[in-house]
Amino acid sequence: MRALIQRSQAASVTIDGLVTASISHGLVVLLGVEHEDTVEDAEWLAAKIHQMRIFEDEEGKMNRSVKDAGGSVLVVSQFTLHASTKKGNRPSFIRAARPEVAIPLYEHFMQVLEREVPVQRGVFGADMKVALVNDGPVTIWMDSRAKE
Repeated sequence: MRALIQRSQAASVTIDGLVTASISHGLVVLLGVEHEDTVEDAEWLAAKIHQMRIFEDEEGKMNRSVKDAGGSVLVVSQFTLHASTKKGNRPSFIRAARPEVAIPLYEHFMQVLEREVPVQRGVFGADMKVALVNDGPVTIWMDSRAKE
């Protein structure tokens, strides 16, 4: 499972001209599921994300989690995070999980995260327009396979 995490001041998802999800202060998580991912990958990644200390404390140091900072999380499914650009100029998405594998893992990831922080979500497989005001900017890449 791969995630691109961005600290945000505001973010939203629009589908067919309607805002379907939005947050103010918090994190935007673009989440990609690979065909070899497991429930353990979803649990590890969700735990790391909600515990990650990337919000400033009173001294201006990144020392608070999204929960500590009173923020929320917007999660958007994004199979393109598993793009392979090794050959040619057109990315291959062969490593991205098919919906029958990806959706249950995406949902499990959301359930684990929702136990800790308020969560908004995009719509799996929809053509989404994601708006984001990146705060910092702070952007972090995580991969459950590499455990980093």
